[in-house]
Amino acid sequence: MRAILALVLFVIVPCAGADDVDFDTWFTGEAMRIDLVRSGNAESHSYNLDEIIIEGDWPGARTKLVDTTNRGHYLYSVIDKESGKLLYSRGFGSVFGEWLTTDEAKVRSRAIGESARVPRPRKEFDLTVSERDEFNNFVEIYRVGIDPNNHNVRNERTYAGMKVIDIHVPAEPHKVYDVIILPEGYTEEEAPKLRADAKRITEFILSIKPYDELKDHMAFRTIEAFSRESGIDQPRKGIWRDTLFDCGFNAFDSERYVLTIANKMIGDVAANAPYDAVLIMLNTERYGGGGILNTYATFAVDNEWGGYLVTHEGGHSFSGLGDEYYTSDVAYTDFYKPGVEPWEPNITALLDPENIKWKEYVTPGTPIPTPDEEQYRDGVVGAFEGAGYCAKGLYRPSYDCKMLSRANIDYCPVCMAAVKEMILFYTEE
Repeated sequence: MRAILALVLFVIVPCAGADDVDFDTWFTGEAMRIDLVRSGNAESHSYNLDEIIIEGDWPGARTKLVDTTNRGHYLYSVIDKESGKLLYSRGFGSVFGEWLTTDEAKVRSRAIGESARVPRPRKEFDLTVSERDEFNNFVEIYRVGIDPNNHNVRNERTYAGMKVIDIHVPAEPHKVYDVIILPEGYTEEEAPKLRADAKRITEFILSIKPYDELKDHMAFRTIEAFSRESGIDQPRKGIWRDTLFDCGFNAFDSERYVLTIANKMIGDVAANAPYDAVLIMLNTERYGGGGILNTYATFAVDNEWGGYLVTHEGGHSFSGLGDEYYTSDVAYTDFYKPGVEPWEPNITALLDPENIKWKEYVTPGTPIPTPDEEQYRDGVVGAFEGAGYCAKGLYRPSYDCKMLSRANIDYCPVCMAAVKEMILFYTEE
């Protein structure tokens, strides 16, 4: 494939701009998936190109092509080779990026795949990946030149023909935020359960705020994609299941965390339907899930807290919300750097209390930081200490929220606004 790897470049990459990109001028109208492999450890890591695939029609918006949300620890960008014009960008998170913050990454190396999905450019372009530096500015760490018309670009559908089921589709794909629910650990005999579970979880999502206000801006579909065995892996119990996406508990040795590194399988199966976001529905009663921005969210559909799980983890994967809890055991050792303002819209280091990032939502008369007192616990927006796996030094907007505990079914006002902003960014008026 005619693609030239460049040396790592340390340049600041803007998140906004290029609002004059005309979709039809620069893009073919098809979707292109660029599979990468990221390898290394906490001290040194690098990207390599794996494969480039054409996936059919581009389902995303034809406007708002450049990401202006400032969400995500990473950012991939499409830059026209000839003119240097920024054509497309999206913030994202990655499994490898999270793994880098664990103790394991300090003692051994790993290789994990990830995918960038972009509208297919008409001409040669550079795909760049940028990472936030110690001050949370985006810095380019990888660049690869790609000819989208090269004969080695794969233009076939590996898993074409799987049945797509429309659950809630209010408009054509590029006008709405398209969510695909991928079933994990469902056998062909469980097809009726698969359909019923996907419908039930869609109805739950659209019944709570702010998703209930966004029904006309969101579409939900599922795919009849079956596994050989029912359930998912539970390594601590010695349970292993032969499933399509190889999801399992105990990700990063965290008992309830469920992830997969099968990015290529996810992409190949999901390509049967238009999608902007992926939910992986786990056929299990055991509590657990996971969510990574613009990658996927997993959730245990049969757990009594399944509705909470899909919307908590969806808060991560749809909107880049951070975890607000600070007492649970997690594998991360240095997820947030002291003295640096987190990029997540619902967590702050409170470096400038007078200009807190959610200032417009603060309840009048509320002290900043906000004391843990009864009078500030019900519906008050302030700055409560404890968030992002840290009991001290990081603050959350409200005393409780869906991103903090499962005792509260609602997002706080700040998280609610962040979810709404992101969903609307992905839709066309």
